[in-house]
Order: sequence, then C-alpha cells, then structure tokens
Amino acid sequence: MSDRARVGVLVSGAGTNLQAILDTLHGREGIEVVGVASNRPGAPALARAERAGVPTAGLEEPGYADGAARDMPIPDWLPERGAGQVALAGYMQLLSPRFLARFPGAVINVHPALLPAFRGLDAIGQALSYGVKVFGVTVHLVDEGVDSGPIILQRAVELPDARGPEQVRERLRPIEHELLAEGIRLLARGALSLDPGNPRRVVIRD
Repeated sequence: MSDRARVGVLVSGAGTNLQAILDTLHGREGIEVVGVASNRPGAPALARAERAGVPTAGLEEPGYADGAARDMPIPDWLPERGAGQVALAGYMQLLSPRFLARFPGAVINVHPALLPAFRGLDAIGQALSYGVKVFGVTVHLVDEGVDSGPIILQRAVELPDARGPEQVRERLRPIEHELLAEGIRLLARGALSLDPGNPRRVVIRD
C-alpha cells in the first residue's frame, strides 16, 4: 500500500462527508486519516476528527487576502502528517497551484451534480433552477479549475418532481458518502490512471 493510503482531509463545515470517511475507511484496508484541516478554525467537522483521535488544524489567518495565501500553511502541515492523498470533504475554497503541486494526481473531491454540468457553488440550486429531472454526484480529481478535473465516479438519480434543495440534498448525501469513500479507496490502492484517449476521464484498474 503506497503512502496514498495515508489520507489528509480538508473541511469547511459540518463534516458529514468526513464522518463517512472516518466510519468506513479510517483504520480499515490499510487506510488511515492522518490529519484534518479547515480554513475555518471553528468548523464542526474538526470536532468530529478530534473525537476520532485524528490530529486537526484550523489554518485560516486573518491577514490573508486571497485563497492562494489562505492555503499556504496547509500544503506543509499535511505532508508533515504523512499524507499522500487529500480528500476535499465539503471544503469551500479553491486550492492554489502550490497546494496541488504537493499532491500531484492525489487530490479528490465530491460534487453534488453530474459534471461537467452545474460546476461551482450551489450546484443543486443551479440544477433546480434549470429544471433538470436527473440529478447526481461526481467524484473527481482536482485540478486548477473549478470542478473541472478528471472524473473518477458518477451516479445519477431521477427526481422528476423535486421542488426544493433539501429534498435533493437528502437523496444525494448518502451517494456522496459512498462514492467519495470509494474514490479514496481506489486512489489509495493505486487503481486509478488517466484514460490515454481522454484525459478528462479516469480509468479504474482491477
């Protein structure tokens, strides 16, 4: 098992995706969550990590003016913890090129839409406003764009009569938990590679 089995997690909010990672992966199959960091020192997700005995860091500093500066300590802190891959579990900031360079091909995100549709913030709200009848979840590698990295896993859900974001969110949340955990597991196992015929897509090897 490579060091990609040592997982760092970035969080911003309540941490339900983090909890799913802790419940289904941490300490199993050789996978260990070695650190959880947040751009919000008071994020409830940090308390979840602390209860699981995982080291945490709230790394936002008031003097930072932009996102590139804001994540400057994180690329150093996570390797110090031995992280070989990074999972974004509700992390609501763009990552700098410097961060991504520290974890090439090893930063994974979950998004509540079938990418490339409805990128960015409030994906569920965007989809409802558009009037779609099929929603979904995507797990992808992170690049320097907004939800534009190569796709690892996707699952669609038909909700033809959906009226509000919470209804959709309730249906998608367990799928997010499942697919993000599976993406982390595959990356830890070294089972992912870019499709040579289409670099926007990830091939899963047995």
